[in-house]
Amino acid sequence: MPLLLEEDRVRPLPKLYPVRQSFARPRLEDPAAAVRRALEDPDIAQRVRPGAKIAVAVGSRGIRNLFEIVQAAVAALQKRGAFPFLVSAMGSHGGGTEAGQREILSGYGLTEEALGVPVVTAVESRRVGCLHDGTPVYFDKAALSADLIVPINRIKLHTDFSGALQSGLCKMLVIGLGNQVGCSAIHEEPPERFADVLEEAAALLLKRAPIGFGIAILENAYDETAAIEAVPAETLIAREKELVGQAMGLMPRLFFDDLDVLVMRRMGKDISGAGFDPNIVGRSSVRSEYPLPIPKIRRMVLLDLTDASHGNGIGVGAFDVITREVFRKLDFSSMYANAVACKCIDDVKIPLVAKDEEEAVRVALKACRGIDRHNPRIVRIEDTLHLGKLEVSAALLPEVSQNPRLLWLQAP
Repeated sequence: MPLLLEEDRVRPLPKLYPVRQSFARPRLEDPAAAVRRALEDPDIAQRVRPGAKIAVAVGSRGIRNLFEIVQAAVAALQKRGAFPFLVSAMGSHGGGTEAGQREILSGYGLTEEALGVPVVTAVESRRVGCLHDGTPVYFDKAALSADLIVPINRIKLHTDFSGALQSGLCKMLVIGLGNQVGCSAIHEEPPERFADVLEEAAALLLKRAPIGFGIAILENAYDETAAIEAVPAETLIAREKELVGQAMGLMPRLFFDDLDVLVMRRMGKDISGAGFDPNIVGRSSVRSEYPLPIPKIRRMVLLDLTDASHGNGIGVGAFDVITREVFRKLDFSSMYANAVACKCIDDVKIPLVAKDEEEAVRVALKACRGIDRHNPRIVRIEDTLHLGKLEVSAALLPEVSQNPRLLWLQAP
């Protein structure tokens, strides 16, 4: 059965023109050296005792230079006579299984062979306490066996909630190191209370688990490492709140107010916990307000799922049209385990499936009301992490010419 009328199939699609968006660009030329400097700080270095077993917690996010950062941290700890080992800190990701989480870390090159230290992805957790309302707090059993725990994570705006604490070290402690049982327990809380719950749970864990310090990473709008900082446990919550503010100032955005169709080449767990960043496109099943300006987007199209997602297509439900290639890659077991744990099953609903990009865009345009069908407003992006370059239709070129943050790379 044809999806489109003949007139919709033959109407020419507009040519797309490459455009550069300009953002502030602080960046570290040598992230590994920045890690070494951070761990040489006297307040940090004195926490690392010779002979100590140190659990270095790493998650499932696609952080730029993650291997180099982890490798440098491991080497610095070994230099001081400690015995570091990696622990997976990714909640329900990887299907919440030992094998799934090991596969994710291996995809980033974080293996025992590459690092020369054990990599532990066991997902057994221990209940370590309760919040004031009785919500249980769990923590990774392997990490608790260590003399010291060092989480490594990027600080950024979260996809599903706002607050003084968002995505970062505290969330890794509470959700990532809680494994699937801990992730599910904390996600009983509604999004509007989540930041406060994170703070209470993180404060509890900082008292009851041997957390020494965290390694905080900031990235700029070009998905480059902007800053690295070792944060002592005693000031971790307060300092992370400050870093959230800095991260907000480094976020990219789309400099358009109104779009008919946004085409996203790919999404994935290595790009964002929600597959894409709702703070960029304003699509979410759990929130309606965002800290950054968001364009009005009538329809969204998704073309592909990253290989590093290992089939976890959570977030696919936010799109209007996807391609068969996306549908082919979906691992429903992994995707559903994540969605059920975080109580966001709307994010795994399957949109209309089109044959390819051309059919998907034509269907998305057909599903728009009240637009100029001969001159539609279309933007195509790589993903929500890479917004330095994008493509726009001719209808948007006047806005490009009027915005000093936008530059045509190929004039029409």
